[in-house]
Amino acid sequence: MPRTLAVANQKGGVAKTTTVASLGAALVELGHRVLLVDLDPQACLTFSVGIDPEDLDKSIQQVLLGGVKARDVIVPSEEGADLLPATIELATAELSLAAESDPEHVVRTALRPVAAEYDWIIVDCPPTLGLLTVNGLSAASEVLIPLQCETLAHRGVGQLLDTIHDVQRLTNPGLEVLGVLPTLYDGRTTHARAVLETIADTYSLTVLSPAIPKSIRFAEAPAIGHTVLTTSPRSAGANAYRQLATNLARG
Repeated sequence: MPRTLAVANQKGGVAKTTTVASLGAALVELGHRVLLVDLDPQACLTFSVGIDPEDLDKSIQQVLLGGVKARDVIVPSEEGADLLPATIELATAELSLAAESDPEHVVRTALRPVAAEYDWIIVDCPPTLGLLTVNGLSAASEVLIPLQCETLAHRGVGQLLDTIHDVQRLTNPGLEVLGVLPTLYDGRTTHARAVLETIADTYSLTVLSPAIPKSIRFAEAPAIGHTVLTTSPRSAGANAYRQLATNLARG
């Protein structure tokens, strides 16, 4: 079975989707078979890997609500990972999912028939603590928390950890917290370093390395449907994600 990694943080703007796409591309470079799962109704991951959500007639919403198999919706991306895409229609799915008999396990059930075809499944959870995020966590073997090293960015970590603990207790006792990944990181500032130390001390979480540096390259890449591993392959950001992928693969 693959390692299934949920990337979650209910605060937006912390490079969550960038991490999913870039880590996926880096794992593909290492020879791994990777499936990316877009659980965010904003469909930023889908757009970031070069697929226009408005051009899709099937998405993960139809898979979760039944009638369509994941295998029939998965599409390849240019950088080698497969994608289970999202569209804005996913925004209406939570109400329908809540009526299911086992609503927390719909994603896990949907992925089960294709799981053996991959070494990694990486789930981009939405920036909320709702049922879609709970589904992503319930389907995962591990969770990674990207975190911008600013004071306001880490205030919600406790709430996210509470949700993770509930999932571990109720739906997925095997879920492990890999740790916090520092993103948009500027190690030259005392503030960024202090926030990182506060997170490690306050929440007893592993701080994953390397920290992902702050760079305009990350903002430019999705506009042309690629990650920095393609658009700026020798950049510090691209190399940081390659090193992260290597560290996790050694695991």
